[in-house]
Amino acid sequence: MDTKGLTGAEALLRLLREMGVERIFASPGSEWSPVWEHLAKPYGSAEEIPLYISSRHEEVAVAMASGYAKASGKLPAVMIHTTVGSLHATMALRGALHQRVPMVVLAGESIGFGETPGPDPGRQWVLLADMGGPARLVERCVKWSFGLNSSALLPATVQRACQLAMAAPKGPAFVSVPMEFLLDTLPTAPPPSASLPRAGAANPEAIDELARVLTEASSPLIVTEEVGRSARAVDHLVALAELLGAPVVEGWIPGYVNFPRTHPLYGGSGPPSHIASYLKECDVVFLLAALAPWHPPSSAPGPGTKVVILDDEPLHSQIPFWGYRSDLIVTGEVEPSLAMLLERVSRTIAPHSRAGNAERWRARHEKTREALRAEGRASGTRKTIETRWVAHELNEVLPADAVVVDETITHRLDILRYLDRLTPGRFFEASHGGLGTGLGEALGVKAAAPDRTVIALIGDGALNYNPVLAAFGASQEHRLPILIVIFNNSGYLSQKAGIPLHYPDGWAVKSKRFVGTSIAPSPDYAAVAQAFGGYGEKVTDPRQVRAALLRGLEAVSSGRVALVDMTLEPINPGGEA
Repeated sequence: MDTKGLTGAEALLRLLREMGVERIFASPGSEWSPVWEHLAKPYGSAEEIPLYISSRHEEVAVAMASGYAKASGKLPAVMIHTTVGSLHATMALRGALHQRVPMVVLAGESIGFGETPGPDPGRQWVLLADMGGPARLVERCVKWSFGLNSSALLPATVQRACQLAMAAPKGPAFVSVPMEFLLDTLPTAPPPSASLPRAGAANPEAIDELARVLTEASSPLIVTEEVGRSARAVDHLVALAELLGAPVVEGWIPGYVNFPRTHPLYGGSGPPSHIASYLKECDVVFLLAALAPWHPPSSAPGPGTKVVILDDEPLHSQIPFWGYRSDLIVTGEVEPSLAMLLERVSRTIAPHSRAGNAERWRARHEKTREALRAEGRASGTRKTIETRWVAHELNEVLPADAVVVDETITHRLDILRYLDRLTPGRFFEASHGGLGTGLGEALGVKAAAPDRTVIALIGDGALNYNPVLAAFGASQEHRLPILIVIFNNSGYLSQKAGIPLHYPDGWAVKSKRFVGTSIAPSPDYAAVAQAFGGYGEKVTDPRQVRAALLRGLEAVSSGRVALVDMTLEPINPGGEA
């Protein structure tokens, strides 16, 4: 694309679109006025520049981009407001970095402060600017960060940011663009053409070795957390597990539907004790796109059990400690590498030749599912609403196209266990050690799939970390109706749980005074939805859970955001602090 003679702002928009960016998620800042001017300009086609979607908080903008990228597989861009907006955004950027979600994030700044020839960016920059600028401020929360230092470099830098965001391991690439460069007319010739990197499979010899270890195992176990980012990769995993007769267990925080939850070889997800019961019965553990398969990391299987790994970044360099044992590490993009591995294994193992192993795991799977069904039904007979009952009832009424975005902690396990009708591509975990992005991610998924039902599951603690008003505003403004289901236990159960764990005979347990763990009085969350033209309802009776969910789904289908507040047993009955 010839950028010579274009302003920096128009070149930015056109280059992003040329590199495959169809959506810009933004939280406005004054430095973007040159971009807004060119968004208002008439073009020959709507395909010439990306669609601009504004929000009212930087964390919402980044979270929407994350949900959009997960659901669509496409590269989004984000525009935020200089260093102050970058600080708001870093929580969501950190999650995108660790979850390997690609996006190009752009922040503005000023480098002339009105002293250089040309338009004055404004006196506010004396107060808005920070030492080192936005790029330095966020560099630990993104995979690549650069402060643009010449308008001549703008075109190639935009291209490179897109390439780096999509290169393995994927993640957010950050560029700080001075407002002066957006106002400038670019003097340079067009940059060379640039393409996005393609997924690269692992080394064939390494795959051969991995296939040998797996086929020689008498009782292999597969552990995964993120293979479900690609539905095609899940298909490969199902075929591989069936050939090997191997159960597939999800780690503590599965980010996706990584394996069909009704499949006989599905081993579920759970606490360390859950996976430990499988580890006792295996001679090879295959960690496939798994970050934290057991805890603590040093509690690895015994010396007689091999641990083999396949991932695009298996050593997880972005986290300070990993510490899991490894007897074989294979590096490569998961989907093509898994396809190659499946082909190699199928050369050695005939279909159904390991039916005995498969039958053993099928019996265990069915026993577990039947127990869960019984527990779920019994939960509905209690006087108060329980998480498992809400998940059970939601599973019963879940539309066939529904996508679920989860941002819970203590409720997560029941949600994973009972929403067994979800298929690959229909579940996204919004939290990665931090909270505050669930509503934004759900809105981003809805932006990627406007014809599908999107449901956000969230605890009341997590809801209070979200920019709630900004999220509801984006839903209303851009007509992105989602159903929000709150698991409301009037407090922070995950925080309270650590006190009796570490101090079982301490003052808090004896006095039943758990300081700082209550959210009391509980706000009228339903009224917030109503304030934005949506539907809100508070539910206290277990018998009304299904009907309330159906009313919420009906509101969403009519184009309104809906919030259903499921009132659980308070974590501090009687209102203790």
